[in-house]
Amino acid sequence: MDRPYIYYDFTLSLCSHCLRRVDAKVVFENDQVWMLKRCPTHGPEKVLIADDVEYYRTTRNYAKRSEMPRRFNTHTHYGCPYDCGLCPDHEQHSCLTIVEVTDRCNLACPTCYAESSPHHGRHRTLEEIEAMLDLVVRNEGEPDVVQISGGEPTIHPQFFEILDIAKTKPIRHLMVNTNGIRIAKDPGFAERLATYAPDFEVYLQFDSFQPHVLESLRGENLLETKLKAIENLNRVNLSTTLVMTLQKGLNDEEIGPILDFALQQKCVRGVTFQPTQVAGRTDGFDPASDRITLTQVRKEILRQAPIFQPEDIIPVPCNPDALAMAYALKIDGQVFPLTRFINPQDILDNSRNTIVYEQDERLHQHMVQLFSTGNSVECATNELNQSLMCCLPSVNAPNLGYENLFRIIIMRFIDAYDFDVRSIKKSCVHIVSLDDKKIIPFETMNLFYRDPMKRAYLEKLRAEEVPMF
Repeated sequence: MDRPYIYYDFTLSLCSHCLRRVDAKVVFENDQVWMLKRCPTHGPEKVLIADDVEYYRTTRNYAKRSEMPRRFNTHTHYGCPYDCGLCPDHEQHSCLTIVEVTDRCNLACPTCYAESSPHHGRHRTLEEIEAMLDLVVRNEGEPDVVQISGGEPTIHPQFFEILDIAKTKPIRHLMVNTNGIRIAKDPGFAERLATYAPDFEVYLQFDSFQPHVLESLRGENLLETKLKAIENLNRVNLSTTLVMTLQKGLNDEEIGPILDFALQQKCVRGVTFQPTQVAGRTDGFDPASDRITLTQVRKEILRQAPIFQPEDIIPVPCNPDALAMAYALKIDGQVFPLTRFINPQDILDNSRNTIVYEQDERLHQHMVQLFSTGNSVECATNELNQSLMCCLPSVNAPNLGYENLFRIIIMRFIDAYDFDVRSIKKSCVHIVSLDDKKIIPFETMNLFYRDPMKRAYLEKLRAEEVPMF
């Protein structure tokens, strides 16, 4: 008898109940990709990890040489994911590093990986925040992107002093991750934020146009607040990325409308789609029915925004299992997808010097830099400028600015259900742990390191392991 699936690969995962490491098969069944795993205590699990076998196979062709940090922060002792911080076994430096300046928030969202609220935790001191920034700099030299986050960072009583400190560091691009409430309520706040440009960006939570969706994800209908925040950001033309937390059957039908809306906003440089990670506070979220995979998001973009074709949304080489990206130009109300003109090998192999329609080593280097999460839209455009015009003969735009470039990112944060040690080792979105003085992958921070109870449980798991070294 034949098995009902095609065996494709083997990896290590976690039991979603007890978080113990378990063996896992990756199999193809009914044109979908599944992970099969079994915990000795809690039995078997079958988890959908992709609904597009062809795309999943393609991600294996986007592996590139790992880029290392300048230093590691801990030793490899028990093995991934029990040694995070970054250990020498990790395979990617910090493309984007998150610095949480406060635990507190002016919301108590039903969906929040940090479990923030108006009374949760505390604000970090300026001394602590500068120490966190310095840790990033020691690891990276010149960090690509640092994101000031929380909680809600804009409620920190010394928020602008934090930005002042960050701007003294050799950080190439600075972001503020915000729900936009303060930007909406105070037009002067957006004006002051704009003084930190260039190389500065607002990462604005924007999940839906529907009140019931916003109430489900954020606890209240914040649509008018979001629209007012964008109005104020448009007025000062401050580079902004809209960030859409996605849940299947809740707001996945709004992917197209939000892309259409974003493309019409002067300040918006792109949209990032983030499927909900099962971590922290996820009130009412059912992993069996509500989770949405990266490939499902990609299919919905193609269905709901047909200007983009399959060759426009490709894996990001630093972590192809968890990241996909597309670029487009917006010029005079028209949209010109760019990614289809790129030979994938040109963003993987530095020994090659060709790109579609152009024999130019300089342009090849632009492509390598462009397809990196450690790159701002503004920097990418300044470096590319007119170089891509050879690929778009129908475009007459001799003076491209960074407001003309638009980026789509699908950013999948792995959790205990779809945990795959291969992808975790390539995680490039990291977070500073103040308590440990370490840089930790975002996914494992939420699973094991965010609060004392999780840390205590991690120690229990470690006690059951035989040290590797």
